[in-house]
Amino acid sequence: MKKYNWGIVGTGWIAHDMADAINAVNGEIYAAANNNEKSVDEFAEEKHVKHIFTDPDEMIEDPNIDIIYIATPNMSHYTYIKKALNAGKNVFCEKPITVNAKQFDEVAKLAKEKHLILTEGFTLYHMPIYKKVKDLIKDGKLGQVKMIQINFGSLKDYDPSNRFFSKRLAGGALLDIGGYATAFAMEFLGEYPESITTSVKFFETGVDEQSGIILKNSKGQMAVMSLSMRAKQPKRGLVSGTKGYVEISQYPRATRADITYTESAHEEDHDYIEAGESYKALQYEVRDFEHYIEQGHDDGQLEKSRAIAHILNSVRVAWGLKFPYDNENEL
Repeated sequence: MKKYNWGIVGTGWIAHDMADAINAVNGEIYAAANNNEKSVDEFAEEKHVKHIFTDPDEMIEDPNIDIIYIATPNMSHYTYIKKALNAGKNVFCEKPITVNAKQFDEVAKLAKEKHLILTEGFTLYHMPIYKKVKDLIKDGKLGQVKMIQINFGSLKDYDPSNRFFSKRLAGGALLDIGGYATAFAMEFLGEYPESITTSVKFFETGVDEQSGIILKNSKGQMAVMSLSMRAKQPKRGLVSGTKGYVEISQYPRATRADITYTESAHEEDHDYIEAGESYKALQYEVRDFEHYIEQGHDDGQLEKSRAIAHILNSVRVAWGLKFPYDNENEL
């Protein structure tokens, strides 16, 4: 496989983790960019980056770069994706890929027109355990899937000035962690929901602090999601069927699934399956992304992200939550 030149936009904590993964897979990082010269200098020295830029636009235009990885605040993803695609670069973007569905549809169309790969940073799509769980369901071991439950909650320090609570930076639980919960739900619902029911509690800055979201599809299957930013919850996903259920803890980077068979109303049998290594989660993402470029398509990843973007958009509409840069026709 060809060695690809990656350019990283942004030097926050997730960029540090992804840099380690790129180095592990590729052996080097071609470039990094940040408007803050001190930050990008320190990042480049720590991660052994070959070229540094204080102007992300200048880095994006570098003809030697094959892939742009975007790790900037949520509201800037859309702008950098468009610039990178128009410069002929494949793009791997941290979630959320955009802050609303109209922006998503625009960049997805642009990627298709340019024959470039554009995907979003959901590690669970790349963890080996999920293929085993889906094979288990496909083989009928759990019977007919009826209910999916997903929890994701973090306890952020009380700080209204933090980006997690900033409307200007598209903060809130939905866009920060809700995408992961929705990705899990859609992996096992397998069909876009026909109805979305939701309730929300807003933080004092106007972003969502916690919420409950119920998705139901035409088959009557339901997914119930619980999100919070000021109350810790386990990262737990549960898929329940007529013959049993499977529980996946730490589901964004899971390596184990615990199975309980309940075909008999009076007896339970327990089992588990394991696959992959959690510390390699971002390496799996890097390898898969480069593989998508090699084969010329993304194995349906962008369409999965499209469903997530539209579901999150529908939830925001139900809440009446708008960010300062949402245009009137974007929600």
